[in-house]
Amino acid sequence: MGFFDRIKQGLKKTGSLLKTDIRDLFKSEGRLIDEAFLEEIRGILFRTDMGFDAVDALVDEIATKLRGRVVELAEVVDVLKVKLKELMAQPESPIDFAPTGPTIVMVCGVNGAGKTTSIAKLASQFTRSGKRVVLGAGDTFRAAAVEQLTIWADRLGASIVKAAQGTHPATVAYQTVERAIAEPFDVAVIDTAGRLQTQTTLMAELTKIRQAISKQLPDAPHEVLLVLDATTGQNGVSQAQKFADAAGCTGIVLAKLDGTAKGGVVVAIRQQLGLPVKYVGVGEGHEDLTPFVPDEFVDALFADVLQPTKA
Repeated sequence: MGFFDRIKQGLKKTGSLLKTDIRDLFKSEGRLIDEAFLEEIRGILFRTDMGFDAVDALVDEIATKLRGRVVELAEVVDVLKVKLKELMAQPESPIDFAPTGPTIVMVCGVNGAGKTTSIAKLASQFTRSGKRVVLGAGDTFRAAAVEQLTIWADRLGASIVKAAQGTHPATVAYQTVERAIAEPFDVAVIDTAGRLQTQTTLMAELTKIRQAISKQLPDAPHEVLLVLDATTGQNGVSQAQKFADAAGCTGIVLAKLDGTAKGGVVVAIRQQLGLPVKYVGVGEGHEDLTPFVPDEFVDALFADVLQPTKA
């Protein structure tokens, strides 16, 4: 199953909302694009959690291109898709692999966001592409996270570095990089604590982890991925900003996209954080993490809107 089919399945709830609401605007043949229409479409787009900036840009585009005309549904959808693809444009490469030696990927996010599962899914992608992977169980404040990651490592044929509960995550990070260099491994994926803390404490902890990694490999971490729970919608964006600032994030992994009608939050994240969305999680299996393709995401988001409603 390709990205389009996977993401379309993952966006089923959001797509259903858009299909119902946007089609309701076109109950008769054609619709005049006036202020009333623009306000209605604004409300519909807001309900997907795209965020103020993106919705404003989309509504402005409809107004600029279509105001004062009587148009069909397909024309409005076409304008929305073209503009949204422009807003979502980003580089294609999901992971920036190191030219030599192991690639170090640091992963952060709050507890419950799907961080540990996303790490397992990333490891699965790497092992399936023939890379040797070591995991660093750096969420040492939560015993369940270490246990869960150990089970995944065994299942995927990856190695794991872990320490006693309460050990500073920076120690685990250091030991993981040390082992990745010594063996050597192609990729090290390092978990971090997901506690909700004051930004100052969080900044200090994540900075120490980064320093522990770069002591051995000056250019590392090569990627710092922030895992966000799509089901939290806009509520997760401000929290994400704190992590992004503290950890120096290079990209987003959006988990649980299949569990929400607020799939538009991908747009808000891209707009407000200015970070590329690198992967999206669209199911429970370790294969259900897929590199993000913006144009196909937009096509999938509106795929059902133009389909006739079944009687």
